[in-house]
Amino acid sequence: MRRVRLGFAGLRVDFVDRDLALKLIEDWVGRGTGLPRVIYGPEGCGKTAWLLQSIELLREFGFEVVYVNPVNRLALAEISINSLKDEFLRLIKEAIAQNALARIAWIAYNVVYDVIKATRGKIAVIVDDAFQVIGVKESALYVKALLNLIEYPPEHYERIVTIAATSEGVSRREIGRHTWANLRVMWNMPRDGFRQLYDQLPGDKPPFEEVWKLTGGNPRILERLYMRNWDVNEVINSLIREKGLSPDFVRRWAGHLREAVGDPDYLWFNAPGELINELIERNLITYFLPKRKPDYWVDTPPPEKDEELGIGKYVAWQTPIHREAVRRALEEST
Repeated sequence: MRRVRLGFAGLRVDFVDRDLALKLIEDWVGRGTGLPRVIYGPEGCGKTAWLLQSIELLREFGFEVVYVNPVNRLALAEISINSLKDEFLRLIKEAIAQNALARIAWIAYNVVYDVIKATRGKIAVIVDDAFQVIGVKESALYVKALLNLIEYPPEHYERIVTIAATSEGVSRREIGRHTWANLRVMWNMPRDGFRQLYDQLPGDKPPFEEVWKLTGGNPRILERLYMRNWDVNEVINSLIREKGLSPDFVRRWAGHLREAVGDPDYLWFNAPGELINELIERNLITYFLPKRKPDYWVDTPPPEKDEELGIGKYVAWQTPIHREAVRRALEEST
């Protein structure tokens, strides 16, 4: 399989690692997904890179593939019927021009519906990072629509793969209330794979172990550090602003946050639901981590406990530097 090249920190890098996740795609190629597969995990953990590589794999197995990422204003159509492909790209371009990003997910759905009617073959629809633009309630309805596409298609098809990926925790929780999808977690990259990405960055850089302890294997945090000349303080301060860690918010929850900085599982046993919801909405933590069994994960799961990286049995900071942003905000609020 050809490894795709991806934009990363102003560079072009080769897709690396995620072998288990790609084997999962091969499994779905053989039998379909059955239910829509909703993949969630920390922001920047590499879901989009994996999905773009998966397109290459699906094409090699003869699938018609439609991919959209409304947040990144990206759409790809690897389909054999030129008229449908041209109409799809025209509608996507129009939606982007009108800043109607929520429409993009439904455009993908509609073209896949038409592809099923026209080809009756092997079809894949991949919807990446759409839930935050279409909203919590509509996210659940969209997953139900994908399920209807599988169970009540316009024509018989040979096989269908449906994947939706999100880092947005609230939508994932809403979808999990129903039985319309199978949810799996993707975590940050494992150490060896992350080193392969780190090694592709040119120039002077901190030792790998230092970078690992800051990022926990998260490619987006690695990218931010590289783009800011490895200025850790600048990255932490930018996260404090982006995540809304204002003095009022931090002082209100200071006692609980101090405990959670030391042990994220404190949030599982002791923190009020309102704080949990706030931390999930701000994409600071991943809550209710599954058992570390392969069937619950897309790729290599995190360890059951890693104090250095801020990972607990049930709750984890999305990256060590997210935890450091909270720690600094606590220090500055007192």
